[in-house]
Amino acid sequence: MKSEELMQEELRKQQDVVPDNGSAAQRPGRTLSASDRAPDEGRRVSKEEYFAKWYENPYPDIDVSYEWNNGILEAKPLPNQPQLDLYNWFLILLHCNIVTFLHASLLNLETGFELTMPDPDAPSGTREAVRKPDVGVILNSNPTPWGRIDQRHFEGVCDLVVEAVSDSTIAEVLRDTEEKKEDYALGGVMEYFILDPTGEHMRFYRLASPGRYETIQPNDLGVIRSEVLTGFQFRIDDLDRKPPLQELALDPVYSDYVVPGYRASVEKAASEANRAESEAKRAESEANRAESEAAARIQAEERATSSEGRVRELETELERLRKRLS
Repeated sequence: MKSEELMQEELRKQQDVVPDNGSAAQRPGRTLSASDRAPDEGRRVSKEEYFAKWYENPYPDIDVSYEWNNGILEAKPLPNQPQLDLYNWFLILLHCNIVTFLHASLLNLETGFELTMPDPDAPSGTREAVRKPDVGVILNSNPTPWGRIDQRHFEGVCDLVVEAVSDSTIAEVLRDTEEKKEDYALGGVMEYFILDPTGEHMRFYRLASPGRYETIQPNDLGVIRSEVLTGFQFRIDDLDRKPPLQELALDPVYSDYVVPGYRASVEKAASEANRAESEAKRAESEANRAESEAAARIQAEERATSSEGRVRELETELERLRKRLS
């Protein structure tokens, strides 16, 4: 158990905030607290105020990004390195799929989209949120236009959302795994993927009915297939291994959209190399056979020459004997 002195020191660090001008600066040698990093966490603002001041980074000296949840500012937690590694690897997969099939656009880089969810407890019967997913996918068939140079957020609903779980606190885990899951389902996001390098909170969901997700089950090979993105599939085990593109391009699970044609080119090159090797072996065999035949002819000629010489010797000897006997 911590000593009283250590507990007091930890509490003092957590409360060490510089309140001079409404922004926070980290004091030399002190740890940046949650209130330093996101001084407006929990602030109530209208959606118009949010887009005017807090949608983009409101402070030049603090790296903070806020989402808007029915009037409340919620700061997005900062990721750790394993979360970034997994996020970047998965983003490459999505990018490869979209570049191959040209059927969607990606939304990321702290870009938000709007959600409207039914809420019987609200006076209007609905509540709203602006979420900034780690990755959002907008199909070309989405009814809301996206892509103009002046668009800073998407006014429609993403077709697929990917969140890398934020696990600094229990509240952050619940926000990704429960609160956002419910909002995305009620808001009409067709598929919701939660990435977690520890595997504990890794989940993949698909709308089974309006407002209700079901878990996407992997097939017998451990492969998850999207019904939103044509051809998009991945092996669950690879989320841990994160194989390089060269390996994925040769894997039948990915080869249709990760550098498509690369696998066929490699197989064709291997086939041509095998054919060339076979032809070289056949040519070598024919050369060996020709060499053997030539050697055999030489030996036959040598034997014939030797036989002729022996015959002449015998004839000479026979003639000598005849002369002696006569």
